[in-house]
Amino acid sequence: PPPPSLLLVVLFLLSSTALLSESRLSLDYYSNTCPSFNKIMQEAITDKQINNPTTAAGTLRLLFHDCLPNGCDGSILISSTPFNKAERDADINLSLPGDPFDLIVRAKTALELSCPNTVSCSDILAVATRDLVTMLGGPYYKVFLGRKDSRSSQASSIEGKLPKPTMSMSQIINLFAASGFNVQEMVALSGAHTIGFSHCKEFSSNLGNNTHYNPRFAQALKQACSGYPKNPTLSVFNDIMSPNKFDNLYYQNLPKGLGLLESDHGLYNDPRTKPFVELYAKDQNKFFRDFARAMQKLSVYRIKTGRRGEIRRRCDAVN
Repeated sequence: PPPPSLLLVVLFLLSSTALLSESRLSLDYYSNTCPSFNKIMQEAITDKQINNPTTAAGTLRLLFHDCLPNGCDGSILISSTPFNKAERDADINLSLPGDPFDLIVRAKTALELSCPNTVSCSDILAVATRDLVTMLGGPYYKVFLGRKDSRSSQASSIEGKLPKPTMSMSQIINLFAASGFNVQEMVALSGAHTIGFSHCKEFSSNLGNNTHYNPRFAQALKQACSGYPKNPTLSVFNDIMSPNKFDNLYYQNLPKGLGLLESDHGLYNDPRTKPFVELYAKDQNKFFRDFARAMQKLSVYRIKTGRRGEIRRRCDAVN
């Protein structure tokens, strides 16, 4: 018989190969285990977006808030318990809308009926985001599948890891750099503001004393937000020209003083970011290519595979 040490080596090699194959992402990860995956996802996404047209922008933001702080592991989807304040209840996440969470739940419920215990919540979020961007006219990019879901979610773990509109451009650049994204990738990802809206509280304090706004635009924003202290849900489209179309008008708005947030104006007024704003404003194809590449990179950022995560049965709770 072979010596015990050789047996150990063989066993080790076998187990590490199994781990490797389990930890590889692929485009057709569910082709055998859940053949109806694409069809179920498509139905859930189309149905939700048709009935709630703001779902797309909300889902894009949800992915961003899940991935950038601690990797794309579905930790943002977990609900708090009496013993744990989860990420979604951190101050910066309180304004995340309900529709994207609802979409993930609907897709997961349908997938569990068809292929129980197979598809991760983080994969659902990654595919839903890509499909919704494409539905609104944005670029298609490949989403590799096989992520596992995290087993924990702490509000305290995301402090300082997400950009705020009040941050300086240097702070925002450094925050992205800490996650391995360069200035150009950051400017391309900011193009997500071509869809969706922002709450008045995020920018109304800037309206009186900020010279970056087009004066008539500032006046219109003041009127639109005049009741916001009494009604905190008041909001304005990020891209006033084509709010429900994924295009490059966001960048074209910035030189005209039609950016909504302080950080939007910052992109055009900072010499490190301005060249990319000008580039994307005149070349939508270039913006689409760079946005797709940056999204592909973001959607596999610090993912969990193999035994480092789990397939949650419900997206809002660990197993």
